Amino acid sequence: MSLADNVLCAQMERVALYALRALSPRETAEIEAHLSTCPECRRELEGLHSVTEAVASCQPDMLRPSEALWERVAHRIAGETRGIPIPARTERYSEPAWESVGRGISCKVLATDNASHRISMLVRLEPGAEYPPHTHAGLEELYLLSGELWIENRKLSPGDYNRARPGTNGQVF
Repeated sequence: MSLADNVLCAQMERVALYALRALSPRETAEIEAHLSTCPECRRELEGLHSVTEAVASCQPDMLRPSEALWERVAHRIAGETRGIPIPARTERYSEPAWESVGRGISCKVLATDNASHRISMLVRLEPGAEYPPHTHAGLEELYLLSGELWIENRKLSPGDYNRARPGTNGQVF
């Protein structure tokens, strides 16, 4: 083994960030170009692949520190920064439910802002679903997963996004 065998490529840290999908689009393109010419970095990426896949497949609770650990870390950081310890999050995310809003029409509300009359949602339409023409009372953002949807003179198909301003018309058929 020569001395050169012990020298790591200067891009090795960026390879780890690439494996974690933590690079900007420009940096991603740069590291992908580098990977095409550096066998050492390709081996590193292959080795990291099993780790990133294992982390990605973990249940969220497995990656969350215990409350006791969180409290110790929060107090240590607060002591070093002269700040106030941040309490552990006690609320847990709960997946929103699909709601039937009409025959053959299902919506999953992702976000609402009642103060500004705004809603964001996923929409699924079954074949033949109809919803009477209506005027949007507030800002409505939707991502259509299945079916066809007409909003004013625009036909939306699965995969389409629409941002409807207050006062615009919508119709499902």
